[in-house]
Amino acid sequence: MNALLFPGQGSQVVGMGSEFYNNFDLVKRIYQEADEILNFKISKIILEGPEHELQLTKNTQPAILTVSYSIFKVLKDEFGFDFNSFKYFAGHSLGEYSALVCSDAIDLSDALYLLHERGKAMQEAVPVGKGSMIAVLGLKIEEISVLINNLNDKKGICEIANDNAVGQVIISGDKDSIQSLQNSLKEKKIKSIPLKVSAPFHCSLMKPAAESMREKITNTKFKNPSFEIVNNVTAKPESDSNTIKNLLIDQIFSIVKWRESLINMSNANIKNFIEIGPGKALTGMVKRTIKTANCFSINSIADIKNFENEFKK
Repeated sequence: MNALLFPGQGSQVVGMGSEFYNNFDLVKRIYQEADEILNFKISKIILEGPEHELQLTKNTQPAILTVSYSIFKVLKDEFGFDFNSFKYFAGHSLGEYSALVCSDAIDLSDALYLLHERGKAMQEAVPVGKGSMIAVLGLKIEEISVLINNLNDKKGICEIANDNAVGQVIISGDKDSIQSLQNSLKEKKIKSIPLKVSAPFHCSLMKPAAESMREKITNTKFKNPSFEIVNNVTAKPESDSNTIKNLLIDQIFSIVKWRESLINMSNANIKNFIEIGPGKALTGMVKRTIKTANCFSINSIADIKNFENEFKK
């Protein structure tokens, strides 16, 4: 059994998807459609940058969707790949929108609009420089919870944002509280890495962003997806469009239960995990968490050909 995975923020790089853009008219049309929907040249930002423009979360989010969807359409329409053997689709944070578009639950145009608005809302929820995120390596999530609970400053916000993989957890919150946690980790010789992000995503500081997105998501037309979507908030397969809508609102301030999602998919007999989109971050997370999994990462034409050869075996 197979699962298709779509990456989230952090996988972006200037020039991503350019090989597909240069080789397939289908992709040129998708990029052009994205430009028209967003009313600015997202295609130019994706293909040429500048990098600081691509790194703005209001641009990063629709950019990654555009690239992921383009690769999916090339696989499906140009290479004739049949996805009937796939049990689940799943996306990491904004990648959930890619999964929903590719499973026909939401139109590309609506998803691009929502992600652009989501990016703006998330950025505006917390003033620049007031929030922070760090990756903590080598600890179990339960151990990190204990460390957070033991922090002296109970007034601040310091929460688990992403449970990404075995030994990789992301923490989000206000700058002072995150700094206190970093100091505590340093004393205990536990490795942490500050993340280059413009806001503290997936924590309760994002509740204003969720509220500003509530009406926009609620008013968007969703259908039940053609594949079950393993949800970030519940780590379980969801197929009801109204449930998915409500969870997309909650997802903005909730922990991304990615490790749990991977384990649940593995327990449901998923053996092959295929990542579609820029970067290989999700493939790394699968390898850390599910030791027996077969992983494929597709972000070039050569990747598609290698994948087809392996898949036939």
